[in-house]
Amino acid sequence: MPVNETLSQYSDWSYTTAVAIYVAAMVFFLVEQSFGRKGRQAAQRTRERSRELVGAGAPVETSATAPAGPPPATPARPIGRAERIGRMGVALTVLAALLHLASLVLRGLATSRVPWGNMYEYISAVCLVAVVTWLVVLRRSPVRHLSAFVLLPVVILMFVGGTMLYTAAAPVQPALQSYWLVIHVSAAAGASGIFLVPGVASILYLVRTSHDNDPARFARLGHRLPAADVLDRIAYRTTVFAFPVFTFGVLCGAIWAESAWGRFWGWDPKETVAFIAWVIYAAYLHSRATAGWRGRRAATINVLGFAATVFNLFFVNLVTVGLHSYAGVG
Repeated sequence: MPVNETLSQYSDWSYTTAVAIYVAAMVFFLVEQSFGRKGRQAAQRTRERSRELVGAGAPVETSATAPAGPPPATPARPIGRAERIGRMGVALTVLAALLHLASLVLRGLATSRVPWGNMYEYISAVCLVAVVTWLVVLRRSPVRHLSAFVLLPVVILMFVGGTMLYTAAAPVQPALQSYWLVIHVSAAAGASGIFLVPGVASILYLVRTSHDNDPARFARLGHRLPAADVLDRIAYRTTVFAFPVFTFGVLCGAIWAESAWGRFWGWDPKETVAFIAWVIYAAYLHSRATAGWRGRRAATINVLGFAATVFNLFFVNLVTVGLHSYAGVG
């Protein structure tokens, strides 16, 4: 089926615009990261100074002198400039994610297939899942000022994908013309995108705990991070969600391999590294359930799992030769 060049061009423009807006959002989040906490600390110091004045003899209303009636309503905390910039960063991230989604949809419409048939499209799908996962995390945890750390690998991956790994829109090669492309690869891309979030959270957890143990280490960054238990909780919950998806993707890959190559498992490089990553994440979840291996040890295992996922994404597809060598780089 011929490729719709117009839709393909719109897809490329949407992709490029999304990357640019991600970069702008990252700058906004960095501003909040740098100045937002200082404002909150200043407000905290002001409240502490007020308490000191009261304790030093400043007049305090008692039940006898206090006016009758209900107590006055507590005024809403004013939103600082840095917090407004952080909210603008979230709005930009949502806009970029919509354009990012549009680029994938247009790519699929242009080629009349699912838009993850080569490395360029696969990386784009992985990054979109990572961004959507992080937006969900932001709804549940007050960690908006950490968004720049999540967007940084997304921007790097999309820049590499859009430059060095870009492939013109075209039908997939015959080996990939199967309904398993929809099932297996979508599960792999979804799990890989979700794993990016706990990978970053675990790295920040190690930074935070290192600073807590020795304030001289990571002095400029450590005190700006959330409490270690918050980062640990984000890493654990997202990994718990991603691991079954990853397991499903591995099992679907084995079934597809049996259908295409006549065997479920052949120790192909990509199969092998995917299995190693699966074992590492299983070890992480087991370590979190074991009291003696929580904390830094568990976070280190999670970072190793993330490193194995990135290694499998780039090195295995682009360097090694195997049955999965269909990166489509051109």
